Amino acid sequence: MRSSWYSDAIIYQLDPRLYADSNDDGWGDLRGITERLHYLRGLGATCVWLLPFYASPFRDGGYDVVDHLAIDPRLGDLADMAHLLEAAEDLGLHVLVELIAQHTSDQHRWFQEARQDRNSPYRDYYIWADEPNDDIKPMFPDVEPKTWTWDDEAQQFYRHAFYAHEPDLALDNPRVRDELYRIVAFWLRMGVSGFRVDAMPMMLERARAARPDTDGQWLVRDMRAAVTGQRTGAVLLGEVDEAPAEAAQYFGSDGQGMTMLLDFWTNNHLFLALARGQAEPLERALRHQAAPPDGATYAHWLRNNDELNLVRLAEDERTEVLDTFAPEDSMRVYGRGIRRRLAPMLDGDPRRIALAHAVTLSLPGPPVLRYGDEIGMGDDLDRPEREAVRTPMQWSNTPTAGFSNAPSDQFQAPVVTGPYGPEHVSVDEQNVRDGSLLHRVGGLVRARLGLSELGRVRPEPWDLGVSSVLALRYQVAESSVLLIANLADEDVVAKLPADEASALEAGLARYVDVHVDQDYPPVETDGRIPIAGYGYRWLRRTVDGGAVDDPAVEPAGGDPERVAAKGEKKR
Repeated sequence: MRSSWYSDAIIYQLDPRLYADSNDDGWGDLRGITERLHYLRGLGATCVWLLPFYASPFRDGGYDVVDHLAIDPRLGDLADMAHLLEAAEDLGLHVLVELIAQHTSDQHRWFQEARQDRNSPYRDYYIWADEPNDDIKPMFPDVEPKTWTWDDEAQQFYRHAFYAHEPDLALDNPRVRDELYRIVAFWLRMGVSGFRVDAMPMMLERARAARPDTDGQWLVRDMRAAVTGQRTGAVLLGEVDEAPAEAAQYFGSDGQGMTMLLDFWTNNHLFLALARGQAEPLERALRHQAAPPDGATYAHWLRNNDELNLVRLAEDERTEVLDTFAPEDSMRVYGRGIRRRLAPMLDGDPRRIALAHAVTLSLPGPPVLRYGDEIGMGDDLDRPEREAVRTPMQWSNTPTAGFSNAPSDQFQAPVVTGPYGPEHVSVDEQNVRDGSLLHRVGGLVRARLGLSELGRVRPEPWDLGVSSVLALRYQVAESSVLLIANLADEDVVAKLPADEASALEAGLARYVDVHVDQDYPPVETDGRIPIAGYGYRWLRRTVDGGAVDDPAVEPAGGDPERVAAKGEKKR
């Protein structure tokens, strides 16, 4: 794979409403994010993914957009965005924003004009019918079982794949696509590095309606051309929750489609592997996934802004994951997923949470970290649907978590209470405590930045003789790394394949730890590799027993202030 800025990216996803409040009005804002960019750079992030900040009623977390070219005044203005982008660039941080083009808010000017007059030029911006049909399935069947709603003023039904207050845009209309490309050009000129594209398969459904003789992928190519034509190196990160063969089509056969795809397939099997404490589901997922074309890649994550949607698993596998990580009905949603944060799912065990991050960071392609997961933030199951995982960032141990000095009843969402409240979980406390989850995740991120092989080739899963051990070998020319993770709680001794063990015994090669969860003895000459329960060892192979390129090692308790950005403490 040719190298691009995103090949080795560490993407940090945050919600502007809930990250940091700079003016104490109870809303997070762009200035608050700008003030925290040094924290993100210190963590090792190279790219910031901003969830919606557009003008919106925020009935759906900002995905109900009222104006794609305006910033919601509660979050700031265009000058604040320009300052954020300048500060990010100074720190070497790229910025991705949301491209929400499948629907708008029903308060959007386009929809209001469309419903008032059948002859309005905006009428055909949306999908109307005198009689509803079942052309699509509802995205949130628990709460919105129908996809068509009658509008008294328009005297027709309008379609909505999501909520009734989010009418679908008619992307089969070329004027709507022109609006889309205008939005893209505006934000690229502002200085963003690309877009996460919301609901991509639903957008293609409209593309097929425009050209029934195609699979709709022409729209993806047109979007890619609009983006790269405006800014070289800009990317499209697609939300495509489909089976591997169908998802891979979004890359385009020549790599001129989506630059990156969020990898739901591997994500689902990662949680199946964690539920079983066995590597096989994840190995199977990697083997069955189509390799991306040159210049394209998958992006991996643990949790995101929505539910943990498990539809890529077989029914019995999905039941197994639900029973393990969401044993109560209140923890589940939409009949398909989990509405919990990562830490509560893993019983708050920092070893296990760090192990999950180690696995994600060892996968091929950019990892995506969700804000707060680096410290083990919890959820609020009293909140509806996906809102359970959308709570203020916990910076300090104060009652308002250092998020804002406003009265808490003015917050967009309440601060989590109980065992995951800020008195127990915060950045400030973990910053000064050796062995904290923040130190462990930060160490993993910075070690990952030094392993350029992960952004360039697909790994080969190795069988090390222990079912709980995931071992991924990356080989680029003469450079080779082996990333090992123990998904079970018991200490084990893994064993290199016979030919590798023979090379070690003959002194023709050796393995040197690059990053570890704790101190380990050197790899035995007979190929034995001890690894702790929920432990991980990242190793680099040398062919002559000589020095390795920057063979830095940082046990999980290391102080991030003493760690260089490229690697960790020398052993």
